[in-house]
Amino acid sequence: MLNEPFIIAGTKIEKNSDVLINIDLPKLYNTPTELPIRVIRGKKNGPVVFISAAIHGDELNGIEIIRRLGKLEILQKLRGTLILVPIVNVYGIMTLSRYLPDRRDLNRSFPGSAKGSLTSRVAKIFFDEIVSKCTLGIDLHTASIHKSNLPQVRTNIENEYTFKLAKAFEAPVILHSELRDGSLRAVAQDNGVPILLYEAGEALRFDETSIRIGVRGLINVLRENEMLPKIKVKKGLRTPIITRTSQWVRAGESGVLRTIKSLGSTVVKDEIIAYIDNPLEDGSFEIIAPFDGVIIGKSEIPLVQEGDAVFHIAKLRDIESAEEKIEYYNEEILEQSEFLELHEEDTIE
Repeated sequence: MLNEPFIIAGTKIEKNSDVLINIDLPKLYNTPTELPIRVIRGKKNGPVVFISAAIHGDELNGIEIIRRLGKLEILQKLRGTLILVPIVNVYGIMTLSRYLPDRRDLNRSFPGSAKGSLTSRVAKIFFDEIVSKCTLGIDLHTASIHKSNLPQVRTNIENEYTFKLAKAFEAPVILHSELRDGSLRAVAQDNGVPILLYEAGEALRFDETSIRIGVRGLINVLRENEMLPKIKVKKGLRTPIITRTSQWVRAGESGVLRTIKSLGSTVVKDEIIAYIDNPLEDGSFEIIAPFDGVIIGKSEIPLVQEGDAVFHIAKLRDIESAEEKIEYYNEEILEQSEFLELHEEDTIE
């Protein structure tokens, strides 16, 4: 996309500029509210990409991922335009809530309406002013409250372009994800803007490993998208686990959860992955893996009610291969020098 002139909220973004913009949002009890964004535009035309976080106000990892990304000197070599939106749901952040004050989910309210609810109006402003002007979006999430997610990229793996970028991200898992009505990803795709979704960590918590994988993954995607110089000499691409199917395993009884398998563990069909104990009796209820897979999400609360979602398992065909691939999920491979290093001879083709 040729991005000249490029205007957001009435502000013209010149080439080779780095601009902070506050976009007016609906007032909260007559208190002015703004959506802060940063727009970095390179010297040369190229793709226009937004990176957003905290669409849910209790999902904090993405805020830190964007903060660290924004400090990297490599962005001075950017081709095209990068829009950083660290906090989309500014209302939810104020109260550490997933939702907006009208108790609606912003990620089920797109494309929004200028005459709708507060959430719908915020969705329309974000979509019209930012999303609709981009050629790609990367949306950063965590698990919902009291759950944690293994770092994973969710996208349509049938789309050759987004699948290529998802692999370049180098998260441990790529999960094929169907679209949900009203979600940012669904509406953006309908408008020709593909979206990658990065899910990692737990709500209301910073997880260092998830953050580091996220920063490195964003740099990898921008390189693959020909917006940053590619490293000529690079270690072999880490091949993620790719899966089309996943399922939440639910508690069959109420009680105290005693887990056997942790986040990132591989499991085989009919294997015991946890017990639910009665705090006053000796009896235990087994939680069984429904198929071969890897645990990509789990509850972090030891007290469960019958029917609670406890383990999110991605279905696999080759357990041995998956175990080898998951080995790189550790701190040692996340040294910043690995993805920040950039030599003068590195160029964009």
